[in-house]
Amino acid sequence: MNRFHSIPLLVALAALALPLPARAQFAAPEAVSAAPSLGDARTQKYRVGVMVTAEGGACRDIYATLPVPADWPEQKVQIVQEDVSPDVRGLRYRTLPGGVKQMIVEIPSLPAGGKAHAIVTFSLERASITPPANPSPLTIPQKPDRALRIFLGASPYIETRHPKIMKLAKATGEDLDGWKKVEAIYDTVREKVEYRNGDLKGAARALADGWGDCEELTCLFIAMARAEGIPARTVWVEGHCYPEFYLVDADGQGWWYPCQAAGTRAFGGMPDQLPILQKGDAFRDPDRPGKTLRYVSEFIKGSAKDGGGSPKVTWIREGA
Repeated sequence: MNRFHSIPLLVALAALALPLPARAQFAAPEAVSAAPSLGDARTQKYRVGVMVTAEGGACRDIYATLPVPADWPEQKVQIVQEDVSPDVRGLRYRTLPGGVKQMIVEIPSLPAGGKAHAIVTFSLERASITPPANPSPLTIPQKPDRALRIFLGASPYIETRHPKIMKLAKATGEDLDGWKKVEAIYDTVREKVEYRNGDLKGAARALADGWGDCEELTCLFIAMARAEGIPARTVWVEGHCYPEFYLVDADGQGWWYPCQAAGTRAFGGMPDQLPILQKGDAFRDPDRPGKTLRYVSEFIKGSAKDGGGSPKVTWIREGA
């Protein structure tokens, strides 16, 4: 379900109010049998932007941020075009801790009835992921570094320490290790929670209700994995999300492995080639201090000019 595209926006306009290194390294199965490998790649265009119209009066100091696609081992991103209207003072980019890339748009002043826009077209080369040829050597990392430890705690709607989630995770993975333990968690989640659209409610409620959509299944898988010491995180793609988990081989080399929590069964690989928007589920945005975000949505603020009106804001995120 596409709920994360409609997360409430923080607006303050009159009437409106260093990247985590990608640890996944892909290799050909014959080179490293426990590593995932890249499959066929698909190149596609993707547009992200904002359009602002000053309705009822002039506006000033408009500041907007938008998440944009970034590079990951299975996705390479290039900017094809930046379409910026004259009222936009500048267009720049920044990367938040956790690897989310944001586009920053600033509009110093916009006269009554004026329109401004900043629209960026990206070229995305997104590859499918093939499961490892031999996952048997893979184990749970015993001494995860700082970059991995953030994927072991609780996140919004991922109640890692909930008693019922911990109990189920322990019972599911008992006497199992590594790949088999994670796969048992995966199968249990899909058995316990029926895929059904509905309002966001998180892992614990989905387990209690016995149903949820892609976000609930993803949240429950991640919560159970983390409860068993397995680093896991959310992958947000266009209109959908799924989890990734992290395991290491006997030499301590580790990789991220995806799985399709909702939909056709896919464990350890990912046939889908939807644009990756961000990875993770506990972000901090300097423009929203004091809040932990499960997904970094669009943000805009500004003020009316000389008692002016409020702007009409249209966000753009679509295939081109």
